Amino acid sequence: MITTELAKARSAFEAGDYVDALMVLNGLMDETRDQQVLLLLSDVFEKLGFDMDAAELLAELGKSQADDALTLRAAKLFFKAGDEARGQLHGMTLFERKAHDRDIAFLLAQSFRKGPDPRFAQVFLPSLHDSDEEAHLSLAIDLAMSNEHNPTTLSIFSRYADLAPEDPYRLFNLLFVARNFCDFDRIAAIEARIAEALRLGDAELLAGESPYANLLYCGDERINRLATNNGAPAQISPAALARQRRSRPHRWGEKIRIAYLSSDFWEHHATMTLFQRVLELHDRDRFEITLYCYTPPHLKAFDEGGRERWGWPIVSLIGLSDAEAATLIRQNETDILVDLKGPTSDARLGILNQMAAPVQVEWLGFPGSVVNIDCDYVIGDKVVLPGSARPSYHEKFCRLPDSYQPNDPLHRPLPAAKSRAEVGLPGDRFVFASFNTPRKISVPVIDAWSAILRGAPDALLWMMIDGETHRANVLKAMADRGVDAAQILFAPKMAYADHLARLQAADLALDTFPYNGHTTTSDQLWAGLPVLSVKGTNFASRVSESLLGAIGLPELVAKDTADFIAKAIELTTRPEEIARYKAHLQEQRFRAPLFDAERFCRHLETAYRTMAERAQAGQAPDHFDVPALPPRTEPFATRPI
Repeated sequence: MITTELAKARSAFEAGDYVDALMVLNGLMDETRDQQVLLLLSDVFEKLGFDMDAAELLAELGKSQADDALTLRAAKLFFKAGDEARGQLHGMTLFERKAHDRDIAFLLAQSFRKGPDPRFAQVFLPSLHDSDEEAHLSLAIDLAMSNEHNPTTLSIFSRYADLAPEDPYRLFNLLFVARNFCDFDRIAAIEARIAEALRLGDAELLAGESPYANLLYCGDERINRLATNNGAPAQISPAALARQRRSRPHRWGEKIRIAYLSSDFWEHHATMTLFQRVLELHDRDRFEITLYCYTPPHLKAFDEGGRERWGWPIVSLIGLSDAEAATLIRQNETDILVDLKGPTSDARLGILNQMAAPVQVEWLGFPGSVVNIDCDYVIGDKVVLPGSARPSYHEKFCRLPDSYQPNDPLHRPLPAAKSRAEVGLPGDRFVFASFNTPRKISVPVIDAWSAILRGAPDALLWMMIDGETHRANVLKAMADRGVDAAQILFAPKMAYADHLARLQAADLALDTFPYNGHTTTSDQLWAGLPVLSVKGTNFASRVSESLLGAIGLPELVAKDTADFIAKAIELTTRPEEIARYKAHLQEQRFRAPLFDAERFCRHLETAYRTMAERAQAGQAPDHFDVPALPPRTEPFATRPI
């Protein structure tokens, strides 16, 4: 009887008559708990969409038969039905026995990532990182990236790239991670491959690279424009968008309405470290400022009163699409939209491609042209945006006097300098310093630094690098270039004020290139540490020259790499010059334009008025330079140390 009815139910199931199969099996359930009946019933439940019922049957069968495959099916169906707790319970039961089973680890990692503490998902990374399954490796990448010091990250990206060696997106992801880990051998190999592709005319390769990542090793502005993986493609050309946008009717008011757009509106972000005092100083009689904010809540939590102190309305864009955000900005009759991000992490450049404002501007967040984005102006200065750079930009140049970079002389910490003993440095050695992020240390930079240390064997290089793998890679690169490990000292990351306090313990900071220190350079100059840089060939590599000029130390810009090396070695024998540079920085901190936020704000407002006047007159955007105010004759501020 049972055998006949079971065969009848199975026949109906295989014919797709799931309801008939269910009716037969329901009749059998009154007579038996036969495992074959229960198994077929679970299949029927699953086909009919009764996932929870199927999961409960499979869990029962898996336990009674000690069948891991059935338990795994049960876990998957619990997850599908939305019962994460029971899915995790049965999944973990399996994982305890089969920790190396990638399918089980994948299932559990996906679930725990959605939970209240995604860090629990890290437990499953060792089971996934050496998989050959793309889905497994993709999840492993996400898990590994949440810990920048995880040494398995590089191997995961390497395996992922190896699965599709012709995929440029994977290649450039691997290159970026290699930079983070200071794997200079791998960096050099990938860069050589890119150079060969460009030599053969394969410029399309760079479509897989982000504009920011390209700047980390390429100082050629023509090539920088080819790195277009910025996540914000326009449906029509930016030029066509601009024509439509500028032709729209717009009501201009007595005050110029400025909208700043960013995800970095919390006071300790690098952008706001530079910009917040200028924001506070905007002329409230002539300008209305609104901050359009998509700062994640967990970052806003780090703000310690800046958002309130800035004194301008903050409008959240979280939950709005790019089109909806642009509509809101437009409805508020914004005259000038200033994007403070460019193609960097979490940017929403798509808003600019939705015709949000009559005038659209890029400034501060990204040192270069923002390709494929409808943008009228890029704000810079005569150093970072020389006339020769115009062909590499679709934006018109708005060039400020002094420097394009604002600085905050009021809220930026100015602690007393730490002694060498307090920071663990010897008192009788010349100390070079590098406090830039490790990814800015290019192969040419490590070559130059090693040449300096070979030429000045008594000197030390003090580097802010965390992570054992990162440090080991730096020491290997230096050893490969003939530098003894004893010449390298590592500094940990620390709180901002403590970091500024330790800077003066060094003698001279060595800049990175082609991507200079930006906020890092101004931090060092603010703290009284001179910076040696080199003339650059694009915006990102000219920034330190701009900042050094604005503080009155243009002689610290070498004409080329050979001069950079020679100057650094020579300065190890010129303590009086180092003392002069340090004294100059102390004397000019509240006199020179670099840290004069009020002067900068007035120049920036002149730029905005010029942009608005052209737009009101129906004139297309064009290049212009903002005239400089007269130099200060007295300090613009004083602060105790």
